[in-house]
Amino acid sequence: MTLKDTIVSVHRNMLGTLDGLLAKAEGDPRGDALLASRLADDMHPLATQVRFLCNMPGEAMARLIGIEFTSSDDDPATLSDARKRVTATLGHIEEWSRQDFLAEDTAVDLSLPNGMAFDLTAAEYVRDWAVPQYYFHAATTYAILRKEGLEIGKADFVGYMFGYLRQPAA
Repeated sequence: MTLKDTIVSVHRNMLGTLDGLLAKAEGDPRGDALLASRLADDMHPLATQVRFLCNMPGEAMARLIGIEFTSSDDDPATLSDARKRVTATLGHIEEWSRQDFLAEDTAVDLSLPNGMAFDLTAAEYVRDWAVPQYYFHAATTYAILRKEGLEIGKADFVGYMFGYLRQPAA
């Protein structure tokens, strides 16, 4: 499996998960108020988790294929806006997936806004940063909504797995 296969499928799968979770949140009587929910006082709210999940694919592609990308710094104000961002991000991923990616051993600079910087290869960046960070924010989104009482379960988080479901032998 290539870096492209790995990161593109992770982004597609988890953005599909995010869209499904947000659709269920839209059906909740609290609606857009859920965007302010958080797991703990020192953690980002749901709206920021969504922003991160929609920014991170572009940030990864900037490093892996050299596109110009500027992260959004505003959180979605409504669940509808959040879902529109997910749809737009999925469209960008389709465009970006047609590009050539760096070789796995190519050096990648990971400089964070807090001043920390890491020297990684493209393979290390995908394996040790981009994918784990993406799952962290996706799982946090799920956990916020679950904590708020939405009727969601593991099947909502890994719904993409049903595409691989083996039918029982008759």
